Amino acid sequence: MSKKRYPRLFGILPFFGMLFLSGCDWTLLNPKGQVGIDERNLILLAFALMLTVVIPVIVMALLFAWRYRASNRNATYAPEWAHSTKIEAVVWGVPLIIIAVLGYVTYVSTHHLDPYRPLDSDVKPVRIQVVALDWKWLFIYPDQGIATVNKIVFPAHTPVAFEITSDAVMNSFFIPALGGQIYAMAGMQTKLHLIANQEGDFQGISANYSGAGFTGMSFQAQATTQAAFDSWVNEVKNSPKALDSAEYTALAKPSEKNPVALYASVPPNLFHTIIDKYEGMGAGHHGMHEKGVLGQEGKEVSENSAAGAEE
Repeated sequence: MSKKRYPRLFGILPFFGMLFLSGCDWTLLNPKGQVGIDERNLILLAFALMLTVVIPVIVMALLFAWRYRASNRNATYAPEWAHSTKIEAVVWGVPLIIIAVLGYVTYVSTHHLDPYRPLDSDVKPVRIQVVALDWKWLFIYPDQGIATVNKIVFPAHTPVAFEITSDAVMNSFFIPALGGQIYAMAGMQTKLHLIANQEGDFQGISANYSGAGFTGMSFQAQATTQAAFDSWVNEVKNSPKALDSAEYTALAKPSEKNPVALYASVPPNLFHTIIDKYEGMGAGHHGMHEKGVLGQEGKEVSENSAAGAEE
């Protein structure tokens, strides 16, 4: 009796698995930003084009197995058969057409979805400079003169221009609901342009393993109205914290699951100073080492670089 029950149980296990999957948040297939929507549509289009080959192959595999089964004495038996122009045309023609269509779509979408390309909009974008640290995210609003940790706020229907770097190991900046991810690397600057088509709270994550605190390296991304964004900026400006040299030095030390922090002020060009620290470009480009943004050590390196340049 037990021998009959177990096979039936194994047969319904996949259905229980589908019930567990019902709790998944299909963020990538339900994006809230135009970039994410375009990327979702590209995935679905490529999937549909590939199914034009996969589905007929599956159907024919089942059909041929049934038609040419050993018990079917009426099936055509042609042991000398070797060539069919029609079959060759289908076998080679259909894949070539699919590859041509996919190639065209990929070429167009690659340029359209280039993360460095500013989005087409009549609205002035909000600039946010991103610094990946161990294990938290620092966000600098250069136009507003404020900074935050593990939280960003921006107006919906407004392009957001991200400038991204790292003051630690390589990371990957990713807001799944808005689309696109791009690496954050020390001594380098990458760019990403996103937009939220509606108001809401979205999760941002690091999509590249970076050590012990990787799992907790997430942040809040909040799309609001313009009025709510302006009010939030004023709230941050009234924060008692300032991101000075000592505060940044403490912040840059490895720490896990950092709470949201708001800074009412931030030194000008801090973002570029962090990049220059790894490039060894010194004061000749942004002049921030002399102002003590990275401490006395940074100042001495900058002065030595400037002296070497004069010689």
